[in-house]
Amino acid sequence: MSDNKKAALELGTKPVGKLLMQYAIPAIIAMTASSLYNMVDSIFIGQGVGPLAISGLAITFPLMNLSAAFGAAVGVGASTFISVKLGQKDYDTAKHILGNTMTLNLIMGLGVGLVCLLFLDPILRFFGASDQTIPYARDYMVIILLGNVITHMYFGLNAVLRAAGKPKHAMSATIFTVVLNTLLDPLFIYTFGLGIKGAAYATVLAQSLALIWQLYIFSRPKELLHFKRGTFRLQSSIIRNIIAIGLSPFSMNVCACIVVILINNSMVHYGSDLAVGAYGIANKVAFIFVMINMGVNQGMQPIAGYNYGAMRYDRLMKVVKYSIIAATAIMTTGFIIAMTIPGPCARLFTTDPILIDLSAKGIRYIMVAFPVVGYQMVVSNFFQSIGKAKISIVLSLSRQLLILLPLLLVLPTMFGINGVWVSMPVSDTLSAFMAAWIMIVHMRKFKKQHNEITNEQKVIDNKQKQLTNEQKDTNL
Repeated sequence: MSDNKKAALELGTKPVGKLLMQYAIPAIIAMTASSLYNMVDSIFIGQGVGPLAISGLAITFPLMNLSAAFGAAVGVGASTFISVKLGQKDYDTAKHILGNTMTLNLIMGLGVGLVCLLFLDPILRFFGASDQTIPYARDYMVIILLGNVITHMYFGLNAVLRAAGKPKHAMSATIFTVVLNTLLDPLFIYTFGLGIKGAAYATVLAQSLALIWQLYIFSRPKELLHFKRGTFRLQSSIIRNIIAIGLSPFSMNVCACIVVILINNSMVHYGSDLAVGAYGIANKVAFIFVMINMGVNQGMQPIAGYNYGAMRYDRLMKVVKYSIIAATAIMTTGFIIAMTIPGPCARLFTTDPILIDLSAKGIRYIMVAFPVVGYQMVVSNFFQSIGKAKISIVLSLSRQLLILLPLLLVLPTMFGINGVWVSMPVSDTLSAFMAAWIMIVHMRKFKKQHNEITNEQKVIDNKQKQLTNEQKDTNL
């Protein structure tokens, strides 16, 4: 048996706790590195270019989320679909999914990048850019969008690497981009005098080199999943499944885009351009713990997908339980840091005293409900991992749209800028209660299905034992 097939089969045999650590730790390291990757640009821009540049960078978040939404729809949808097919030992379909993923990422990356470039200024204005911040936002996004297809393919193939039983390779790719971006940022921003453009160039170049390495891995015939002639032609059945599963992260990212647009515009209306920058900084700090939690989710995803495909519901329930415990511990740590040292966290990004005070306040508000956010994220990702896209979409929409959006429309009119900040933890708390209720209902179903399968197996074993005994009696 090849090492690749052995790695895939381990998802159904190896102890769940060990498996989760095996897959989650590399993913956590990778996602931590990824969060630092996002922070590095902000730190160098904030310290070297100025507070308005930070606000300009914050304006780009919804546009980057919107672009990421299309990439996530393909990457997450494909990786989940591959995990299920590997659980079913359907290796040929898994290869076709890989090929279709490449084609879809290419089409979407080019298409989204071109459309956004054509309407960049109106989009940035709509997202909350002012005359003071739009030059910074435009300079950064032009370069990012020119490299959009690279970003889509890089993140998509990293998701597939994890699904294919290569979490360490995915981790290595992420760490490589972080280290290279950190080295290139000061070189491009300061030495070459490119300012905010330098940060964008560093990002695209780092991702390009990581993508070349990913393409090399998947081009090797010895890999269980590798590029094969004929697999790049789009197949409607594969596309439908990828999109169906990917609708959840797509919806989540689009909702995040809508929410950030509303928050940015509310910050400008009830506060100032610096308030937008404060939200951007607070978001970056919160993002570190969200990304670490996503690492747990990514570690859970192939295990949950495989065992759901193999109908091992006992292992399925175990991996969810362990993931929830880990996620809660991570997000509670974030909560403690936010409540105790928000000021030092803000000072990483800027030396402006007004912006530091605004950011510290924002950090406390955004992260006050974090002890329950971890649970909500795991539950949403769990249903996504087993292909139950509708439930995952509902959970994603509840947190970012169904609850948060009305709060953002109502509370600021009553409490001003404080209403904007308060809306976020209230939404997090209410959506966590909804996730708990849905999870309890479905866990009961999984437990019932597990008991039925166990009882059926007992009947089969008893019959087999009876036949064996009868055979022995006949021989005597």
